[in-house]
Amino acid sequence: MATNESENQVWTEEIKSENSLLSINYKEVWSYRDLLYMLVKRDFITFYKQTILGPLWFIIQPILTMLIYVLLFGQVAKLSTDGMPQIPFYLCGITIWNYFSECLTKTSTVFKDNASVFGKVYFPRLIMPLSIIFSGLMKFGIQFGLFILIILYYTFVEYQIRPNLWIFLTPLLVLLMATFALGLGMIFSSLTTKYKDLVFLLTFGIQLFMYATPVVYPASAMPEKFKFLNDYNPLSGIFECFRYAYLGTGNFNPSNLIFSTLSIFTLLIFGVIIFNKVEKSFMDTV
Repeated sequence: MATNESENQVWTEEIKSENSLLSINYKEVWSYRDLLYMLVKRDFITFYKQTILGPLWFIIQPILTMLIYVLLFGQVAKLSTDGMPQIPFYLCGITIWNYFSECLTKTSTVFKDNASVFGKVYFPRLIMPLSIIFSGLMKFGIQFGLFILIILYYTFVEYQIRPNLWIFLTPLLVLLMATFALGLGMIFSSLTTKYKDLVFLLTFGIQLFMYATPVVYPASAMPEKFKFLNDYNPLSGIFECFRYAYLGTGNFNPSNLIFSTLSIFTLLIFGVIIFNKVEKSFMDTV
């Protein structure tokens, strides 16, 4: 009798580990959207809890960084900005680099940082890195709003810059940065479950990667013998397109953006494969 009852039961959830390495259960991820929302809300509220200025740090941080860049790279080192005003030039690079670097840094340790949660309850592991990407978008939105105010001032008051129709590609550029951070972060997160010292390598590597990316200088200022760093850097096309769209000048080549798109989504595929492989057994090594 008990056997017949068990055979007639219909299960609403089934947890199994026989999925393909390339598979992503989008339906399951969507069913946990409430958890995703809670994690994003938690990150946004608790990060600046018990601080004096609270979310104002979202605005203060890029302003202070921009002023330091203007002093060091603009006044002392006198790096070229391709004739663009220094304040919007540096703020442009800072705004999008902050989003990418923060998403990559946090995603790269998602297994290690959440091991205690993963060991107690089941949910799609992809929810955690996705929550980092979306919570970062909220911070990016605030800093992007500050950047837009500066752009409006230099467009209609100073008349020094001329934005163009490429600004409509902004959602695509943000998506590409988020995808790159997600793919690369999942790879490093999978590796750090076994090789924990890679976290230190990544922290140092991100700092070097910033100087290999046109954040504080235009691509045209890169010495000829180091041009390959920009040519094979997936972020270069994104930064140059973003800067060209809002500041109206720069050395932007649409083919670089195509290369960035192809290389970033290829990296995401590798990230998904490695992430799916490691998530089945990472609790044994983390």
